Amino acid sequence: MTDTSTRPAPTPTLARPVVPPGPRRGLGLGELTLDGGFWGRLQATNARATFQHCLDWMERLGWLGNFDRAAAGTTGRDRPGWQFSDSEVYKLLEALAWEQGRTGDPAVEKMLAAVVDRVAAAQDDDGYLNTCFGHPGRPGRYTDLSSGHELYCTGHLLQAAVARVRTVGADDRLVDVARRAADHVCREFGPAGRAGICGHPEIEVGLAELGRALGEPRYTAQARLFVERRGHGTLSPIALLSPAYFQDDVAVREADVWRGHAVRALYLAAGAVDVAVDTHDDGLRAAVERQWARTVERRTYLTGGMGSRHQDEGFGDDWELPPDRAYCETCAGVASVMVSWRLLLATGDVRYADLIERTLFNVVATSPRADGRAFFYANPLQQREKGAPMRPDAVNPRAEGSARAPWFDVSCCPTNVARTLASWQAYAAFVDAPADDEPAVVTLAQYAAGDVRVALDDGDVLALRVDTRYPDDGEVRVEVVEAPARPVRLRLRVPHWADGATLARGGPDADARPVAPGWADAGAALAAGDVLTLRLPVGPRLTWPDPRVDAARGTVAVERGPLVLALESVDLPDGVALEEVRLDARAEVRAHGDGALVRVRTVPLPGGGTGAPPFTSGPPVPAPDGGTPEAFEVPLVPYHRWAERGPSTMRVLVPTT
Repeated sequence: MTDTSTRPAPTPTLARPVVPPGPRRGLGLGELTLDGGFWGRLQATNARATFQHCLDWMERLGWLGNFDRAAAGTTGRDRPGWQFSDSEVYKLLEALAWEQGRTGDPAVEKMLAAVVDRVAAAQDDDGYLNTCFGHPGRPGRYTDLSSGHELYCTGHLLQAAVARVRTVGADDRLVDVARRAADHVCREFGPAGRAGICGHPEIEVGLAELGRALGEPRYTAQARLFVERRGHGTLSPIALLSPAYFQDDVAVREADVWRGHAVRALYLAAGAVDVAVDTHDDGLRAAVERQWARTVERRTYLTGGMGSRHQDEGFGDDWELPPDRAYCETCAGVASVMVSWRLLLATGDVRYADLIERTLFNVVATSPRADGRAFFYANPLQQREKGAPMRPDAVNPRAEGSARAPWFDVSCCPTNVARTLASWQAYAAFVDAPADDEPAVVTLAQYAAGDVRVALDDGDVLALRVDTRYPDDGEVRVEVVEAPARPVRLRLRVPHWADGATLARGGPDADARPVAPGWADAGAALAAGDVLTLRLPVGPRLTWPDPRVDAARGTVAVERGPLVLALESVDLPDGVALEEVRLDARAEVRAHGDGALVRVRTVPLPGGGTGAPPFTSGPPVPAPDGGTPEAFEVPLVPYHRWAERGPSTMRVLVPTT
């Protein structure tokens, strides 16, 4: 066991999920205090409602009770929950740890401690911890590496422990549990142990980050071993699923694109970046960068969603992006942010911050209902049928219907959203340490109203007040409240879509200069009282799909700033069906609330009931008698708010006239 007595005590203000070596670090949770706004409201709802909601459901379904039965030796054949249900408890623990570290709320600490007590009691003497395997009446340990998820669950346990190390320190019960579990994994799967991998990656990123947090190189080495073992076809196949489903078909450093199960691929990529950065493996990091670039270009939806296939919750082929069959699992959105954030810290490339913003607003923020007690699992870009309202008192299918569900049979998404929102500040900005005689650089990568107080490496502080209604409004006003005597450079992100953005320094009448998409340098000679005003063009705009996306040809989407907009059936006149509507791309698209108004025309469709296939030779089928096209304006709403008014049909990509 590593001696931690000489390691400095944690500073909760600086706590953050990802702490790679190198000159670039993310913002600590306490370095940004949100002041309401889009993300502040979501974070407050997460704390007020979602934590308890998740805890109640896991108690009700027996997922927490599984730990009690394992501790008491009363397990049996009829264990509640899927084999990976332990991981949901661990993700909730991680969310609670970040929340407590950010706010110091004693009620959150009490909730966390009570769950940790039950988890710790179930751990075996040698460190093994799992409620599905290795107990009376249950299968033996590691007898199903393809589908058992044992190491996957352990990975989430380790990530929860990282949150505790970073917020309260290594002298903590949850950290002790995780350390013993990690030691067990290293003994069991190290160079002299089993030459196996988990069917669902996650242990890699958990080991790598815990190794950083505890200064334990054995964990980093084990994470690297798992990454290098993958891609050699060692996992037992599952019916109808190829080795690509597990990312076990091609070695990580040889792959050109992400494939197979989307969440698995992205968790693996996040772990690979951690290993590459920690071991200075430029080739491995370049491989993930290459995979990111091709996947974003050819296998990612407009919303940032990843995964087009329901069969394996996986990526499709290049350009295979059907809007109505888009899976775009919420967990894949969370994992995408994890990968892009790591690449951003490793490279400083603005592309990664742009995708993070797109994914946060249009996938992560889309999942939770406004009250924080129901969620989307899948996030299609078109809903053909309204579906029935989800039952508030029952477990619901995870990818069916057009309403958010309180709980799913596989409820990985609610807890994943919870831990992401609890740590949102960590993805908002980053700091580059000074190089040689150059000043430190503070970069605002995401925009939200609040107070920023950045602790620089030399002990100085840069304090900023950010006032903005973004994304409803494109003005971001940054006032320097406190500046160090030594120069520090400030940069603001100009999103890739923001052609025509301007940046002014001074009062409201100061001259504004054009700034191109990318990082806008606000200068280094900062002083208290300086005001910077970034103006981003957040008016609605048309976005056309690549012509190689067959399923989207002949359609157009509307975006407003970082928000993708959607057309819902509840906003159409009575008697008009969504499939009849065609958007007039030549007409003006006007701002309307936080959405837009577009001009559409109806194309009356022929009636059904002929029993003939939906194809015809010769000219198109004429409109039914009396069908006269109508033209009218219709509002579009932010995609993240769709279905808040009840089940509806919806589409993001609208056919054009």
